[in-house]
Amino acid sequence: MYIIAGLGNPGSKYEKTRHNMGFRVIDLLAEKYHIDMNMKKHKAVCGTGVIEGRKVMLLKPQTFMNLSGESIREAVDFYKIDPETELIVIYDDISLAPGNLRIRKKGSAGGHNGMKNIILHLGTQVFSRIRVGVGEKPAGWDLADYVLGGFSKEDEALVKEACEHAAEAAAEILTDGPDKAMNDFN
Repeated sequence: MYIIAGLGNPGSKYEKTRHNMGFRVIDLLAEKYHIDMNMKKHKAVCGTGVIEGRKVMLLKPQTFMNLSGESIREAVDFYKIDPETELIVIYDDISLAPGNLRIRKKGSAGGHNGMKNIILHLGTQVFSRIRVGVGEKPAGWDLADYVLGGFSKEDEALVKEACEHAAEAAAEILTDGPDKAMNDFN
């Protein structure tokens, strides 16, 4: 069993915001692989199915971004998975231009509060992650206002394509490992 967790904030008012890239990628995976996201457990909306021959749980924590680790830790413990090899976390990154992806097997939170909470709850920085670029906040903007804001029409087109590539990268991590996905998508 693998867990693919997409980070975001619950509720329709956050749906199209920069902070919800993880949720958007999970929705794409669920649609492409016909996985019903109809379960509510592990403080998340989730669904189980098969992606490229691998059994997966798709997870959208409902704890709000800054407490994402609570949900992911609960699911990791319940399914007894090894985060280093069986967990993929997908989230937004303001240090990447809109539409860019960055895949890593480990690393720090890089200032992302959702990732800080996940690392705290898991006790490790070693797990696969896919970062979807949303662009740097403009000078003078409050960070929270920026990440909870929407995209321009031009950036939305870039981000939509990046989410599709992130979904492809997640499937490739399952089949060929993170190194191959890093070579293909970074």
